[in-house]
Amino acid sequence: MEIFPIIQPEALEQIEEETLSYQDIKWDFAKNRPVFFNGTMVMTEGVEAIAGWATRALQTSRMRYECYTGDYGNEIETLIGQGYSRELIESEVRRFVEECLLINPYILEVTDVEVQFETDKLTVYCTVDTVYGEVQIYV
Repeated sequence: MEIFPIIQPEALEQIEEETLSYQDIKWDFAKNRPVFFNGTMVMTEGVEAIAGWATRALQTSRMRYECYTGDYGNEIETLIGQGYSRELIESEVRRFVEECLLINPYILEVTDVEVQFETDKLTVYCTVDTVYGEVQIYV
């Protein structure tokens, strides 16, 4: 018989395991909207959920939308029209990408950040190491 029957170490371990499973809404990036099945939003978990979160965070300007905290999104937009050199812009974009993604506790590291310019379009590729494994992000 336990002195404190309410405190069950097995139950606490189960709760900790459950909180490690990151879940997010499945997103259709081609249509830029959540995925629904039979009127209900489809959820993803693990590395797929992290990839969805990371992609949306990199597509969102920080501090632009009141529905997000000040930690969500990136500051890449602040570089537009500043007249900085290409090297400085690439360096700052890499830093902004890392800052944006590393706010998520399920993301351990951001590596291989590649920045490409096509006239007025900026494209970012990177590898994100999560608690579930690696995922490639393209935005």
